[in-house]
Amino acid sequence: MTDIHAKRRSRAWEALVAQAPDADALLITSLPNVCYLTGFTGSNGMLLLTPSTALLGTDGRYVVQAGQECPGLALLIDRSTLSAVATRWVDGGGAVLALEADHVTVTQWRHLVEIAGDDESRLRATSDIVEVLRQVKDGQELAALERACQISDEALGLTIAEVRVGDTEREIARRLENHMLSLGADGLSFETIVAGGPHSAIPHHQPTDRPLAAGDFLLIDFGAQVGGYHADETRTFVMGAPSDWQVELHDVVHRAQVAGRAAARAGKPLVDVDAAARQLIEQDGYGAYFDHGLGHGVGLQIHEAPFFSPRATGMLLAGSPVTIEPGVYLPGRGGVRIEDTVIVTEGECSPLTTADRGLVLLD
Repeated sequence: MTDIHAKRRSRAWEALVAQAPDADALLITSLPNVCYLTGFTGSNGMLLLTPSTALLGTDGRYVVQAGQECPGLALLIDRSTLSAVATRWVDGGGAVLALEADHVTVTQWRHLVEIAGDDESRLRATSDIVEVLRQVKDGQELAALERACQISDEALGLTIAEVRVGDTEREIARRLENHMLSLGADGLSFETIVAGGPHSAIPHHQPTDRPLAAGDFLLIDFGAQVGGYHADETRTFVMGAPSDWQVELHDVVHRAQVAGRAAARAGKPLVDVDAAARQLIEQDGYGAYFDHGLGHGVGLQIHEAPFFSPRATGMLLAGSPVTIEPGVYLPGRGGVRIEDTVIVTEGECSPLTTADRGLVLLD
């Protein structure tokens, strides 16, 4: 992946020039961005980028790993990584250093000002230089995402075949996670959400020892991680025969999800994609119970650009993996969310998660 990372770094520099043309270096401190530009996956890493050089800073724990993951990349090994990298920039005659404003703390900023000779004018705050580039995935990235989604689908099928009334949320979550790992996942995209009965009305519920009862909704939000890339999928089931209100609620969300997927095309404003699903839910009288955005990008992070919401700006780009996940949550009763990871194309989006989206009845 060395050539791929070099091309990514070149594109990042071009993006920097458009935002901070007087900067002679860019300091990348976001770990996902460092990984995207170098392949390094350690927990401490910073990248100093110039038009012609790239320097990866880390500490002694990662000497071997950095050499293996980033062959040919110049390394600076120092436990005080930020100080060491910034000092290298100063010693090299640097005049203006661009920083990732969203990933630098106030303390770090002040420290960098000191290193720059107490001259804050030598620092430039930038935003989303790398995040914008990461929206469109290359073939290797898409292959990892596709595999993560395949594992997720298969693991869900194995899990729901085992679910019975009386099983606890925590038991179901652990089973699902074990299936994903046994099928080849490198890890989990996030802590699995399993929510039964009234808990399904809590969008980010944490599994408990509450047993499932007949008539409960069962909402499962989960994903496998492969090669650093994250799948994201949600399905909502019912234990036994559903009530009329459950059938209605699931139907509303299902139709909204279909509308959202249909709207998710390259060139479409993000706010319009959100509206395609949200307006349908509002027309059916449930608008007050859909209180999150329609979805988000996925990749090296489970939540990354772009983001759908009523206030979103920008538009969808072909080759971007995003989630479409409308939900309706009735406090004290239950909720429904249906979510797919899809790839944006010039035409209809291509779903990577394909498990049955209908109201599946479990024993």
